[in-house]
Amino acid sequence: MQSGAHGLHQPVLLLEVIEALKIDPDGTYVDCTFGRGGHSREILNRLGRRGRLLVLDQDPQAVAHARRLFAGDRRVVIEPGNFSEIVRFAEEHGFVGKVKGVLFDLGVSSPQLDNPERGFSFAQDGPLDMRMNTNRGITAADWLQQVSLHDLEEVLRAYGEERHAKRIASAVLAEREVRPLKSTRQLAGIVQRALPGPREKKHPATRTFQAIRILINEELKALEAALEGSVKLLAEFGRLLVITFHSLEDHSVKGVLRKYSQPDVPRKLPVTGLPGPQLKKIGKPVRPSAEEVAANQRARSAKLYVLEHVAC
Repeated sequence: MQSGAHGLHQPVLLLEVIEALKIDPDGTYVDCTFGRGGHSREILNRLGRRGRLLVLDQDPQAVAHARRLFAGDRRVVIEPGNFSEIVRFAEEHGFVGKVKGVLFDLGVSSPQLDNPERGFSFAQDGPLDMRMNTNRGITAADWLQQVSLHDLEEVLRAYGEERHAKRIASAVLAEREVRPLKSTRQLAGIVQRALPGPREKKHPATRTFQAIRILINEELKALEAALEGSVKLLAEFGRLLVITFHSLEDHSVKGVLRKYSQPDVPRKLPVTGLPGPQLKKIGKPVRPSAEEVAANQRARSAKLYVLEHVAC
């Protein structure tokens, strides 16, 4: 996720990412979430003529920006698509097992949040879209018009960790009976009126918007596939970096770490000849400095996980 102050898109944890990647000028790297290219630019600045950078993004606007930014640079390969397809893209370019670093900067980018037409934010009024890829899939508005009370409640609880899921779901369906659900401000108002008691610091609709966005884009399913695929791409001592913004993303990272950091052996059963661990964690998750958070409030919940491919 990147800040949008004064039109400058400052990538979150930029210095920490570059330091953790330990960039080899002749190495191959993958930016799975290009956004507006803040991390990619810094990686590319440190690559020599033989270095390679594979850039992925499913947002057509981000892909168009990448093509403008890196036009004519033969070190860069740009692929439009979901990062769940990372292995296919890497295979097409002969990168499997050769990548020195893979980066995921999860969540919604500032250009997406700041554009009311995308429907990700309740700060400005816009259509309830929420699709990362605007060329495919169902919009949030269309989904909300047909979802059942039970399913909406489950989505709010599972993907938004919303304590008042039932109350909010009931309010949304009651509004739907009166008028179509079309705008971000309309949905935010429904949630705000439905919640009881004193308000938290964050907007009361934050969890609801997060939950619906995750559902519409199948984010957790895609993330799990992408993290699994990334392990196959890494060269020895290659690093997998993931910037997360909420506990569900944290859970996915910890899941792939558990799976690949210890062999799957039945307890109390002496087994030999099994492959050893493939990943190890490097240090604790890194959080942004107080100065970065002060300059970019969207960085406040960011965490950087650094995993390394273990030598065979």
